[in-house]
Amino acid sequence: MSLNYPVVVLLIVLGIYCILSKRNLIKIVIGLSIMTDGVHLLLISLGYRVDGIAPIVPRAMLENFSEIAERAVDPVPQALVLTSIVINVCILALALSLTIHTFRNYGTINPYKINELKE
Repeated sequence: MSLNYPVVVLLIVLGIYCILSKRNLIKIVIGLSIMTDGVHLLLISLGYRVDGIAPIVPRAMLENFSEIAERAVDPVPQALVLTSIVINVCILALALSLTIHTFRNYGTINPYKINELKE
């Protein structure tokens, strides 16, 4: 059994725990980042193939195309994860900037105290 899938479950559960149980906006943002890293690892693990080769077929190997197609790794999950990592960095930067803005306006990063300040 591959070690990737238990690590994926651990990262996602740890991220959800941080999001639901912490009373600090920075820790919540870190939990969100940990959870998305778990999803990235899951997508990469799904696209992994043992003894896989790059899906590049030179002209000299066209006669063995079926053998290459069976061993080739699917590049789509890798491209999706790369795109998702860029989006995750942007979301992380936006969430941290909103946390700084919240601290400057309310003087706290506890989301429950911010709700109390509205009343």
